[in-house]
Amino acid sequence: MGASYDVAVVGFGPSGAVAAGLLGREGVRVFVCERSRTVYEKPRAIALDHEIMRVLQQLGVVERVEPWIAPFRPSEYYGVDGQLIKRIHTVEPPYPLGYIPTLVFTQPPVETALREHVSAMPSVEVLLGSEMVGLQQKDDQVTLDLRDEDGTSSNVNAQYVIGCDGAWSTTREMVGIKFEDLVFDEPWLVVDVLANEKGLRKLPESSIQYCEPQRPCTYVIGPKNHRRWEISLLPGEDPKETATEAGTWRLLSRWITPEDGKLWRQTSYRFHALVAREWRRGRVFIAGDAAHQQPPFIGQGMAQGVRDVANLTWKLKSVLDGRARDALLDTYQQERTLHVRRLTTRLKELGAVICERDIDKARHRDAVLLAEQGGEVRTITRQEIVPPLETGMLSSQPSAANGTLFPQPWILQSGKRVRMDELCGTGWRLVTNAAAMPAVTVPVETVQQLQLTVAYVATDDDSATSGTLREAEGVLGQWFRRHECVAAIVRPDHYVYGVAANINSLISQLSELNEQLGLPGPDAQVKTIAWG
Repeated sequence: MGASYDVAVVGFGPSGAVAAGLLGREGVRVFVCERSRTVYEKPRAIALDHEIMRVLQQLGVVERVEPWIAPFRPSEYYGVDGQLIKRIHTVEPPYPLGYIPTLVFTQPPVETALREHVSAMPSVEVLLGSEMVGLQQKDDQVTLDLRDEDGTSSNVNAQYVIGCDGAWSTTREMVGIKFEDLVFDEPWLVVDVLANEKGLRKLPESSIQYCEPQRPCTYVIGPKNHRRWEISLLPGEDPKETATEAGTWRLLSRWITPEDGKLWRQTSYRFHALVAREWRRGRVFIAGDAAHQQPPFIGQGMAQGVRDVANLTWKLKSVLDGRARDALLDTYQQERTLHVRRLTTRLKELGAVICERDIDKARHRDAVLLAEQGGEVRTITRQEIVPPLETGMLSSQPSAANGTLFPQPWILQSGKRVRMDELCGTGWRLVTNAAAMPAVTVPVETVQQLQLTVAYVATDDDSATSGTLREAEGVLGQWFRRHECVAAIVRPDHYVYGVAANINSLISQLSELNEQLGLPGPDAQVKTIAWG
């Protein structure tokens, strides 16, 4: 009989590595198997956002990946006659999560750093060059059958399994989960170029969506001299021919020539919009591309996979520790499938703007977009496109804050600026506005096994005392005012469970949360963060 673990992760791409890392940092015994011994050396994803950076901060890997990350330049949409019709950028500082909200990155070195960091965790065992070839579920565990490169067979047991093994997921197939087609299927050529100085002088200084009926395409400014094109293929074009060096340079000739840079990678893809009908079968879960695929517009593919495992792992940890009933795990699908569907719908709407092939309809589209903006292009943010959570483990007391990401303000400590999660941790948190609620007694019997951290944040100089955290830029004070509340209950994945305008509302929601999780115990802790 093989070794036993708490959780087995199939696949060691970004989603699998983050899943293993989030569990491993909490001491969960994790096994990871991955068929490939090396990171795929060509970039695939190119976009990140501040939510994903916050998760990388949680893993302790931000400093290692920052050299390969850069701000996302504004995206400008140009219509039929070359006029600007739409503009997407990011929010102005101060930034709500402590990072530039929208970023580009180079995937191979970031993924390598992530793999190395997670592989070094004491409670994580990573087996590269090993493929899962069988899976059997029992009432109390799952057995994975493995085959190494040399044909050697082995098996391991785990209480739960997370399949992060990509679009062609073996895990998904073995447990019989099917995709639902959300109706998007288009062939595109994706090209990465390392431009030289001559080439850089020729190229646009903003990322651009060419919404041209004759050939829609996207140009993205990556880190350093990395430039990406995503070019729609026309009916009758051979995807294999366009992905040859000659075919690719032919399509790039509008912008650059072989004298202007080096082809780093080019390949043809079919972009899809698919979502799994189930995200859980017994003790087996799927995440990332194994659970969904979406159009590439605003670059949400990798981000969605990280959101999946950030959502799932804290719930698995709670159930493994006996601090929640198994029913908590069902909220993974409830929350993530609706979020993915909402975002995919919005991405398809963006795709409809970009990909209109009828010139008359495209010209009408341009006129309508400009008219809706009062005749002058208005900049919208990428954060407006990404929806909140709408269902699942959320308070029943309604608020627009519920299901949104809680801010991570910069905190002043001993003359230095520190991001709040570094001080308050990443478990369940109760964050209060010290100016409006200077003290609150949280009953231990109410929070039970939450191991709740209570933080009093001074949102202005007058409320700063020796028992409070003092924020540097007013981000949280503005957030409390906007949502008309004085306290927020924050989940371990940084989403807001609920907010309260008074102590009675707060205690009521803590009691509701306790009932949702169940399993009261005597060893609950309330930890108060108190730094001046």
